[in-house]
Amino acid sequence: MSIPSGARAAESQIPEAVHRRRWAILVVLMFSLLIVVLDNSILNVAVKTIASPAPTGLGATQSELEWAINAYTLVFAGLLFTAGLLGDRIGRKKVLLFGILLFGVGSALAAMSGSPAQLITWRALMGFGAAFVMPATLAVLMNVFERDEQPRAIGIWAGSVGVAIAIGPITGGLLLEHFWWGSIFLVNVPVVIVALIAMMLLVPDSRDPSPGRTDPLGVALSIVGLVLLVYGIIRGGQLADFTEPVVLLSSLGGLLVLAGFVWHEKHSTHPAIDISYFKEPSFAAAVAAIALVFFALMGVTFFSAFYMQSVRGWSALQAGLMLLPLAATQIIFAPRARLFVDRFGARATCTVGMLLVAVGLAAFALFDGTTPVWVLCLLFFVQGTGMAHVMTPVTVSVMQALPREKAGSGSAVNNTFRQVGGALGVAVLGSVLSTVYRGDIEGHLGAVPAGARAAAGESIEATLGIAEKMGPAGAPLVASANEAFLKAMHVTAVGSATIALVGALVVALFLPGKPRAEPGPGGSGEGDRSVRAAGAGR
Repeated sequence: MSIPSGARAAESQIPEAVHRRRWAILVVLMFSLLIVVLDNSILNVAVKTIASPAPTGLGATQSELEWAINAYTLVFAGLLFTAGLLGDRIGRKKVLLFGILLFGVGSALAAMSGSPAQLITWRALMGFGAAFVMPATLAVLMNVFERDEQPRAIGIWAGSVGVAIAIGPITGGLLLEHFWWGSIFLVNVPVVIVALIAMMLLVPDSRDPSPGRTDPLGVALSIVGLVLLVYGIIRGGQLADFTEPVVLLSSLGGLLVLAGFVWHEKHSTHPAIDISYFKEPSFAAAVAAIALVFFALMGVTFFSAFYMQSVRGWSALQAGLMLLPLAATQIIFAPRARLFVDRFGARATCTVGMLLVAVGLAAFALFDGTTPVWVLCLLFFVQGTGMAHVMTPVTVSVMQALPREKAGSGSAVNNTFRQVGGALGVAVLGSVLSTVYRGDIEGHLGAVPAGARAAAGESIEATLGIAEKMGPAGAPLVASANEAFLKAMHVTAVGSATIALVGALVVALFLPGKPRAEPGPGGSGEGDRSVRAAGAGR
């Protein structure tokens, strides 16, 4: 439904009382989303502390630390689609309240963990709750804003995602400097309490008025397929080898199950998701762009953290503060990206945005151990600007392509591709980084005791740990480790930039151009849906 500028359509389905408090509702949704996305990255800065023996940490091994991080991602990604469907069927407010409550309980339990196994369990519970929060926030947004205001509201929503990614390390660094490691989880509890109260008072409930029959087989296939695929991706990244049988079996099994899901949805009389939407080039390109930009972004976030902390020797807080330009660009540009779409079209806006992301990633290939701080700040500003002008238009394209009553399904598709793309970025680019590093450092481990050489070559952190134990004799090894890491980072940066260029090509070819100012008499018909889906309107 297209709404004339400056006036609400008489046939609007949004009650006047809801319309008046729509911006307050958006603030509540943003805070709910912020802690969920933030917690996806905040643990990364605490791994060293948690690996320390009690009482400082939990004495977690490398494998346990990896699963403390990945348990959240695995459950989160596996349930996103199902959570979106449930929101459409039983009510988005109910799902949102359930998810944020479960997330808060999981956070409190994780903060009090007495062993790595307990931490992994409660992180999985947090991922379970988060899976119900993220798609519900976007679905509620689509049901409290009229179509002409949705691009602006989605821009603010997308900006909050970028802000959360950037401030996660800052928040973690601040808390770890003043409190114990569990504070990074316990800080969620008061936020959750405030969010629950605000949701109950402000957020209206909405659902699909005609959900039709349930599709239990489709739901089961989506969960099994996504869990297998994401597990294979995560395991491949851990082993730095995607040819291992467990990785191949899990990944290929996940792809086969998802292929079965698509076949089932195409032939079902009551599908969970209408697969025909993917035949529309603008919709498919938008979904692909979401996955590709997060593939590149999460990959560079992964290796830039090691560059800043291991090579440059900055603290977790200092490294986190370097990401402030990235957060600032999300706040400034994401809500305003719709203005560029209105003037230049989604195709031009997103293509330039992806090219800026690619430039920012490629710049890492020129960095060394003395690159000035201002250059890093400029780089993150460029990356953030590009990302802000991609995420808002493509999210609008996905969400406005589906009817309002299917907002949960659209949000689930949007967030599932985002999560899988990010997991792939960390796993694949992390594997490239690890493989190149290992190949280069092996020739410099001659002075390391034979029994410790294998462990010393696993990562720059492992090498520097061995070098520190060697005392003054380890100084040459530190220099070699930094040199090997920089070489590996340069290769990985080029790979990241290439992925971003692929994303630029996809959006340049398939996203619609500048929307027409005045649709013809048939403007509300099927032929104009791709144009409207790109974020037309003010």
